[in-house]
Amino acid sequence: LAERVGLSQSPCWTRLRRLEEAGLIRDYVAVLDHRALGLPDVVFVEVTLDKHDDSVLEAFDTEILRIPEVLEAHLVSGEYDYMIKVAVSGTAHYERFLREKLYRIRGIRQSRSVFALRTLKQEVSVDPVAVARQP
Repeated sequence: LAERVGLSQSPCWTRLRRLEEAGLIRDYVAVLDHRALGLPDVVFVEVTLDKHDDSVLEAFDTEILRIPEVLEAHLVSGEYDYMIKVAVSGTAHYERFLREKLYRIRGIRQSRSVFALRTLKQEVSVDPVAVARQP
């Protein structure tokens, strides 16, 4: 890292520690190649719940966090309640995911699925320097 940013190791380590302590660095991750893992397909699932009280939302949250194929789950505004990003090996795997996992969660009124055809951009986080440069 020090070499990439043009610093010696000690100042680089100090800056890194400061960023961690300030809470700007939340985590370190390894980005796995889902295609190499046999999960080449990404599906975005819009989920609408029957009710919106705290107990239904909490139950859904608890259950969705247990499903390993779920990469991301967001409570959203708009026509549906959740946007979920799922990694699967194909349509048969996705059907099993729906029947055996998602649709077993109580309180789901409906869902709508969209398969990603190609990923144009995928980032773990924003580049704060690039964002700050924009008008």
